[in-house]
Amino acid sequence: MPLRPFLSLLCLGAVALAQAPKREPREFLPAPFDRYLERRVREISSADWSGTVTRENHLALQTADRARLQRMLGLDPWPERTPLQPQITGTIEGDGYVVEKLHFQSRPGLYVTANFYRPKEVPQPLPAILYVCGHANVVEDGVSMGNKTGYHHHGVWFARHGYVCLIIDTIQLGEIRGEHHGTHSKGRLWWAARGYTPAGVEAWNGLRALDYLETRPEVDRSRFGLTGRSGGGAYSWWIAALDERIKAVVPVAGITTLKNHLLDGAIEGHCDCMFMVNTERWDFDRVAALVAPRPLLVSNTDSDGIFPLDGVMEIFNRTRALYRRLGKADQVGLHLAEGPHQDTQPLNTGAFHWLNRWLKNAGRMDLTDEPARKTLAPAALKVFATLPADEKVTTADEWFVPAFTATPPPATAEAWAPLRDGWMKALREDVFRAWPEAPAQVPMVKPAALVAHGLRLTTTRFTSEDPFSQPLWLLHRDDVAPEQLDLVVLNVLDDESWDEFRALRAAAFPAQFPDAKGDADALAEVRQMLAQRQWAMAYTAPRGIGDQSWRALSSTKQTHLRRRLLLLGESLESGQVWDIRQAAAALRQMPGLARVPLWLQAERTMAANTLYASLFIPELTRLDLHAMPTTHRDGPIYLNVLRHLDLPQAVALAAERATVALYSDQTAPWAYAQTTARQLQWGEKRVQLRTPLPAVGR
Repeated sequence: MPLRPFLSLLCLGAVALAQAPKREPREFLPAPFDRYLERRVREISSADWSGTVTRENHLALQTADRARLQRMLGLDPWPERTPLQPQITGTIEGDGYVVEKLHFQSRPGLYVTANFYRPKEVPQPLPAILYVCGHANVVEDGVSMGNKTGYHHHGVWFARHGYVCLIIDTIQLGEIRGEHHGTHSKGRLWWAARGYTPAGVEAWNGLRALDYLETRPEVDRSRFGLTGRSGGGAYSWWIAALDERIKAVVPVAGITTLKNHLLDGAIEGHCDCMFMVNTERWDFDRVAALVAPRPLLVSNTDSDGIFPLDGVMEIFNRTRALYRRLGKADQVGLHLAEGPHQDTQPLNTGAFHWLNRWLKNAGRMDLTDEPARKTLAPAALKVFATLPADEKVTTADEWFVPAFTATPPPATAEAWAPLRDGWMKALREDVFRAWPEAPAQVPMVKPAALVAHGLRLTTTRFTSEDPFSQPLWLLHRDDVAPEQLDLVVLNVLDDESWDEFRALRAAAFPAQFPDAKGDADALAEVRQMLAQRQWAMAYTAPRGIGDQSWRALSSTKQTHLRRRLLLLGESLESGQVWDIRQAAAALRQMPGLARVPLWLQAERTMAANTLYASLFIPELTRLDLHAMPTTHRDGPIYLNVLRHLDLPQAVALAAERATVALYSDQTAPWAYAQTTARQLQWGEKRVQLRTPLPAVGR
């Protein structure tokens, strides 16, 4: 069969490319994460949230959901609508139309470069189209022309057919190059901790573009339309969902289901502008519902690798059911064209047809056959001759979402209480929201024991949450019964300490664990310590560690597995915090350990996970935290945590309940917790700073 032509946007040396379609097999997902993702996706996608929507309550429910989306886009509170400071830098005259090259500032320093298309003669205000661009990379001699130039044929068509049209650049591929790929390929997983997504910036720029259009005398404010393809399809959803000034919208190739993204691998072909920070754990039909009942055309091609047809159809069918419930079934439509993930004339024609119907009252047969053609050189459409020195586009991820700023340590219990209660509320509702309900009893298997060198190793497993079965080991002197113990230290293992534990275990029981090289020195150290104390050492390996390790995966696969979890409204580390909490509960269920004093101990990022787990574990005596990061910018990553607090504040929360020993070569970051403990008279030794030492029990 003949090959389909590849429709690259080739224009005077400038090439505009959409994101490469990519569909990854599920087989790379390590067990049991594949089953976990499948369960979570099934739970979210099967939730019948729309079943309670009626014509009477729709507005109230939609208003509440719009506020939730606003927050998930990093727009809560709404940024100030500062002066736009628009400037027109040049004009082009075409065949029946005029293009104005302009820029405005959606926030101070957040420049939006744009082209404004209008007919040569505008005797009365016209319907206005906001066109938002996909990922067209148009560069000449190393200089970005902006992705608006890759889609200029849309603006020309609208201007030649009785519209005005504003096409705006994105921050990723505009004239000022920002970033969309933070979690995708730039190692900026901390975006999730900040509650930041470039989707929020693109949505905000779109809202401010509408503000700009309202200032133009050529614009009929009552007839705003919105469209865009690929990334622009996604921004069309965000903008229309948030702003009811949009009267008709055609998102093209901009939405699909969680199943497509997480189980079929579509997420790997998408950068971060396609996703909200999914704290609310929505499937994407919940976003689509925010457009209802305004005229909406869902548009896609039938062989799109990153917006698969089955998912698009599922979103459409759910959305159409809502429109029917609202008595507006005629205001939602589906347009499918043949082809892959490309900007094609059939897709364009469908969008033109829909917008003509709803903004110009055209009939279904009243559409011109004129195609949208590329006629302009990208360089002619460029706005800036020199980029502004005060631009803040390239650093938007650092400032766009309000971040937590530490205040001085509280000096009184009255000042501390609201801080503590507010942080704990935020952790439960905004950071660890995806946690399941804690069971009354943690499911466990019958323990088995080994005895050698005067030591007893008891092994069991517990179900932290389906399908994660976590190991739990208890090591103590054989002549000391569990109920006689003075202390049990729960060591929470990461990849490095897991290797150390395996070496210790192999040294003590070589016949049972021949797959690891024993560490005789570690065994001697532990035996000496336990000979002097009636202590026990417990060990657990949370999800992603030990026999569920990700280490065999490439760094790219690990990144995209992390991104899958983020889109579920959680993270690898937030799940590990839950596992640690459940490990402590399981330990208490082991015979004789219900009332034995409990310490927790961990290293590196796992130390921070253990710190947060301690906030949800009752009757804890002490934390020993080795080489812990000083800020969540360095890990661990929990959704939204840096909107509320950072690790020094979490140490203060833990220190109110237990002694915290920090083994660190940095002292300044922990002054907050030390000062808080001193001023609130918790005890001078409640927060202890120590020179880094090897963790006890390794």
